[in-house]
Amino acid sequence: MKPYHSIVIQDCREPLVTIPLEQFFIESPHPYEKLGAIYQEKSPYYLRKGVLNALLNAKTYLHQEYPEWNIQIFDAYRPVQVQQFMVDYTFNLVIKEQRLILEKLTLQQQQTIWEKVYQIWAIPSDNHATPPPHSTGAAIDITLVDNKGNSLNMGGEIDEISERSHPNYYINNNSKTGRTYHQRREILNKIMSQAGFCRHPKEWWHFSLGDQMWAWQKGESIARYGRIISS
Repeated sequence: MKPYHSIVIQDCREPLVTIPLEQFFIESPHPYEKLGAIYQEKSPYYLRKGVLNALLNAKTYLHQEYPEWNIQIFDAYRPVQVQQFMVDYTFNLVIKEQRLILEKLTLQQQQTIWEKVYQIWAIPSDNHATPPPHSTGAAIDITLVDNKGNSLNMGGEIDEISERSHPNYYINNNSKTGRTYHQRREILNKIMSQAGFCRHPKEWWHFSLGDQMWAWQKGESIARYGRIISS
């Protein structure tokens, strides 16, 4: 259980709508689809209507200060089955990176790896009271790109399992490069905050609006977006 799972969900039944991709940058094929994730009837590029409107506002705020930059959408709506796929994929990736053999791992070793995986990934729960944030259509993973669509270096990769993923990792870094990374993360956070989003406490790229995590960060007692049940 995460702290935000104590927040009650009263879904407002707002529809899941298509993101107008011509207004943003994306990676195609989608990074998770390239790994084998299957989205079935919905692509990753969907959000709740109110969340999409806020994202469009964030883009406007960005262009007011940095007209040459744009938002790149890495991931948005994520069905629970895709969440499960990526959790399993990451678990196996950690084993591979550490040159371990699954069949030889003790239960304690497996538990340690799972704890590492869940530093980044939400549990792919089917419980309607504890949905993964992306499965609500209210969470989005984004970064910034320049006028040619090249991703700006943010000092860490999206989905990276390390302390570099923490939003303020570079806050006390006195190097020019470190200051640049922190400044870019703050620019991203500023435009999203202005639009009503909250940033994940441990992921510089993850923002949400209206879900349990957002309500918990805002001090609200009720979330307005729960898990998407059907298309």
